[in-house]
Amino acid sequence: MNKVILLGRLTKAPEIRYSQTTNTKIALFTLAVNRRFAKQGEERETDFINIVAYSKLADFSEKYLSQGTQVNVVGRLKNRSYEDKNGTKKYISEIIAEEIYFADSKKKADESILWQNNSNNTQVTDTTGNIDGLFDSADDLPF
Repeated sequence: MNKVILLGRLTKAPEIRYSQTTNTKIALFTLAVNRRFAKQGEERETDFINIVAYSKLADFSEKYLSQGTQVNVVGRLKNRSYEDKNGTKKYISEIIAEEIYFADSKKKADESILWQNNSNNTQVTDTTGNIDGLFDSADDLPF
């Protein structure tokens, strides 16, 4: 199973591009994710993770996300390679976003918006941010 769940803040507003072949909207942004623990006497480290969102999720990212916004991103890890201008092969890892949740908001703390970008459809679901009641039993939990 290839599933990644991240909590972090955008380092800058999403960059919007369009694919060359299908003209699909693509939002690119970097998420600053603090590591859970720090070595004694050292500051907590931060990882900077590249996120890619497509289609309506890219529309959502462009409209609602900005520098400093704290979000949860659920997606999958993708590794790819390309050749730079000098012919050197470069490798890149990125997260393909499938869901984005607001983790902080100017709205009430118990309100959030979930965008799910499935292969067949895109939907918006209002959630309370409370995990209680979302699953019928512990066997239904995704982790």
